Formats: sequence, C-alpha cells, structure tokens
Amino acid sequence: MAFAPQIKIPATYIRGGTSKGVFFRLADLPASCQVPGEARDKLFMRVIGSPDPYSAHIDGMGGATSSTSKCVILSKSSVPDHDVDYLYGQVSIDKPFVDWSGNCGNLSTAAGAFAIHAGLVDPSRIPDNGVCVVRVWQANIKKTIIAHVPVTNGQVQETGDFELDGVTFPAAEIVLEFMDPSDDGDEGGSMFPTGKLVDDLEVPGVGTFKATMITAGIPTVFVNAADIGYTGTELREQINTDAQALQRFEAIRIAGALRMGLIQTPEEAATRQHTPKIAFVAPPTAYQASSGKTIEASDVDLLVRALSMGKLHHAMMGTCAVAIGTAAAIPGTLVNQAAGGGAREAVRFGHPSGTLRVGAQAKLVNGQWTVTKAIMSRSARILMEGWVRVPGDTF
Repeated sequence: MAFAPQIKIPATYIRGGTSKGVFFRLADLPASCQVPGEARDKLFMRVIGSPDPYSAHIDGMGGATSSTSKCVILSKSSVPDHDVDYLYGQVSIDKPFVDWSGNCGNLSTAAGAFAIHAGLVDPSRIPDNGVCVVRVWQANIKKTIIAHVPVTNGQVQETGDFELDGVTFPAAEIVLEFMDPSDDGDEGGSMFPTGKLVDDLEVPGVGTFKATMITAGIPTVFVNAADIGYTGTELREQINTDAQALQRFEAIRIAGALRMGLIQTPEEAATRQHTPKIAFVAPPTAYQASSGKTIEASDVDLLVRALSMGKLHHAMMGTCAVAIGTAAAIPGTLVNQAAGGGAREAVRFGHPSGTLRVGAQAKLVNGQWTVTKAIMSRSARILMEGWVRVPGDTF
C-alpha cells in the first residue's frame, strides 16, 4: 500500500502575549487552502494535531490548551488604510473543527510583529529605529487593531524588559489599540445585545444569575463569582479538574449565547466553542498567583477568571481583557460594580497568573453605550521559523 509523502509549508511559530500559534502567509499556503473551506480547516487541524482523543497534541504543533491550539493567516490588506489582513483560527483540541467566530487578542500582538517580519508592511513605513505603527485589519470580526511595534536597526525588536504576568521571560513591549471594539463584526447590533447592562440569566437545570453580556473585543458573559460559589481567587487546577463545574460553566455559556443571539439552538454551541467567553468577577482580595507570587488586594481593582474553549484560562485572553476594560468603564455593569463602581478609563484586574491593566474610553451616545478604543500592552517573540510538515493526503 502506497502512502502519501509529507509536504512542507513555510510557517513561523510565535508567542504572542500569553498564547502561541502557527503563523502563515496566505501566499505560502497550498492553493486549496488559500480560500476558506474544508481543505484549510483540515490543514490547520493536522498542523496542530487535532482532533486528539488523548488531549495531548503529541503529533502536532499544538499544546493541548486553548492558548496553544491556534493558527493565523496574514496577507497584504484588502482594506484601504491598513497594512495587513489578519485571520485567526481557534482549533478544537478533541473535536474535528476550527472556530472562526472571533479574534485572539494575544496573537493580535504577534500579528503586528509578524507583518513586519514577513515583508507585508511597506518598507517606507518602517523606521530604522523607533516604533512602527502597523494597521491590522482583523478579518474575523472586521475591526481595526493598531499595533505599536518597536524597531531597532530596521528589524522588529523582540527582547526587552517588559514583564507580562503569565509569560516567563521579559520581552519588548508592544502597545495594542483595539479600535471601536463595541460590537462583533458580522454579528452586528448593540454592545449590549439584550439592551441591558445587567440581566437575570436563566440557566436550565442550574439556576438564575445576574449577568452582564457584552460584545466588546469578544462576546463575553460576566457573572458574579459569589453567585456561583466562587471567590474569584481560583487557579486553573481548582476549576479544570472539576468536571461538574465545567459542565455548569458550559450551561451558563450556552444560555448566554442564546440570549445574546449568537446561536439559535443549544446544539449550535458545540461548533462555536470560541465565543462567547464566560467569566466571573469579584471585588479585590489577596491571593497567591500560579507563579507563587502574592497579589495583594491593593494591587488590583477587581478579580476576574475566564474560561476559554471549556477550560479556565491560565491568565487572561486579550480579547476578554478588552471586554473587561470596556465593561469596567460603564457604570452599572457587574464588572464595574466589582471594581467599586463609578466612572473610570482604566482598570487593573487580577487573574490566575497575576495582574493586567487595560484602558477603555466609553461614552453614552443617544442612549447607547459605545467605546472608541481599548488599549493594553503585550509582547511577542518568534520561537521557530522554517516549514511545518503534514502528510500529503491531509486535505
């Protein structure tokens, strides 16, 4: 019996924020994978090593977590006044699908840096030394992200002294601006799809909870930690080893997705694992981060824990941080209440790995809340570049 040999595809493995992903230039993909569809999805799944019933990704580039099961495509931008189009695929770990319903805020950092590395930014816009402003079109949600990428001797500067909780080593700081993040692109509609800052969310078989449901950065359902039996100081192992708790969180997420109009039936949630996110909030209190570092109550404005792809995230998703910052800026939301209430333009929250600061400017216009942009700092570093190999009969 003859077996297809492996093929190799140019690729770059990059850490962006607290995530990692395999990055491709669109033109480097096989022809059938340069357009959306089954071939592209099969390629990305094989690159990552999914679906994997062992949830280990031994035979792929993934790391068997939502933070490390990601692929990205970049190309010259099709949108005026932008440098690159950035398309993100969240690869399911144990099921055969790729979720294209949202963005990855952490890898948005790497998208700006990779755009320069890959020759996708006009050389005239790259300073010899200074900061290159990369105008990224986020194709999943049709939004603009501005990445301020440090450059030294005409090349992306990756090393530095900027420390990011959840990342072991320091690197160069990249400032991200998420422009007009207050709705979810094709989903459209209000930043608060239900029309309320706080809803009573009925979850069949679980209970009814106060919830803030927002589409800013990424659709997110916020609930109070105390209402679901938590303190907001929980670490990954406390949640992810509790199968019953994970089922309850998924039930809350599905109920939120239905109320937000993101899905029409509960069954649709199985193929939309990436969005919405589910997060729980609490007022500040001291706790020990996963690194062993003590986070004092005075270090943060509130505590937030968020789940991604059915598991508690080890730090915080970048897009969810945008949702946190936006909701914190709007008096009356559960996030704002946990932070002490009142108007604010920035918030520092505690997550399992430490703390993160995000800024957002919100305003009330004709009875509707809008946010012009959200800002936060991350870092990115190329880990490996060359070719990724997959069996020739993958797609």
